[in-house]
Formats: sequence, structure tokens, C-alpha cells
Amino acid sequence: MIERLLRRVQDLAEDVLVTTNRPQDYAFLGVRLVSDPVPGAGALAGLRTALAAAWGETVLVLACDLPFVARPLLEHLLARAGEADVVIPRRAGEYEPLLAVYARSVLPAVDSALAAGRGRMISFFPDVRVLTIEPEEWGGFDPEGLSFFNVNTPEELAEAERLLARRVLDGGSDGA
Repeated sequence: MIERLLRRVQDLAEDVLVTTNRPQDYAFLGVRLVSDPVPGAGALAGLRTALAAAWGETVLVLACDLPFVARPLLEHLLARAGEADVVIPRRAGEYEPLLAVYARSVLPAVDSALAAGRGRMISFFPDVRVLTIEPEEWGGFDPEGLSFFNVNTPEELAEAERLLARRVLDGGSDGA
């Protein structure tokens, strides 16, 4: 699944890195691997790791369990990056922080949130400029909303395989 995602983001950035606390498991990917200083500290700490390790100012963050991320949506988020510190889709009233663009300049706000014991991915948002991409906007790039489909269980994996087979049989692109 991660290889599929890496193909999806190919050529979107000069720097591609994977944050993992098991680098030996992902060495075959041929990308830069970065581990959290404190393993198991949560997703916001993982974002901090990615921001601190990134070479560029603009950081596209994607969870590795998103098999159907629409590349046009990613391109759109990146194109809007100069408008705010965080460019983030919202679906069903909830932010999608693991499919978003962050400026490295949010690092101090992330550090402050972590130091204050606020570990939610959006806990630093009051301290930075956030551009919310609503369904009316992102829907033009992903009408089915499959970019937000993530795989965390065997049942979700089976559903992803069914969706992929359906898309291929319908003559559509699998997007990878």
C-alpha cells in the first residue's frame, strides 16, 4: 500500500520521506526514513518529526494507509500552500490532518502544543493560519471522496481490494 502511495506522489516534491519507528521494515522503499525521537508519542509528535526532517518549507503529509488518494487533490492542496500555514481538507465536519499540507514554520506551534500536553493533531491550529478545503472545493478533484478512505482493518483492506477491482473493471484508472 505504501508503494502505491509513493507512486502517487512521485515528482510532486524533491524530498520524500517516511516517518517510521521500524526503518528496517521499509528500507526497500528507497526513500529517506526518519524515526520519532520518542517512539509511541502519537500522531502530532510524528508530524513534528516530519516537519523537522523535511528539507523544504512546504510539507505534504499523507498517512500510508490511503490507497485511493487523488493526485489532482494533492496538487490542489500544494497549489494553495502559500495562502496559509496549514491547508487541510474537511470531510463530514472533521479535519483530515493526515492528508494535508503544512508549512515548516508551524513547528514552534506544534512544539508548544506538545509541551502543553495537547497531543491532538489539530491542537496547534489556533496558533497558525489554517485554510480549510471544504467538500465543495475538494469534491471537484475527488467526487467520490475516496482520497479519505483509509485501511486499518482486514475488512477495510478487503473493501479497498473490491473498490480497486471495480475501478479496473469499469475501465477507470486505479490512480497509481
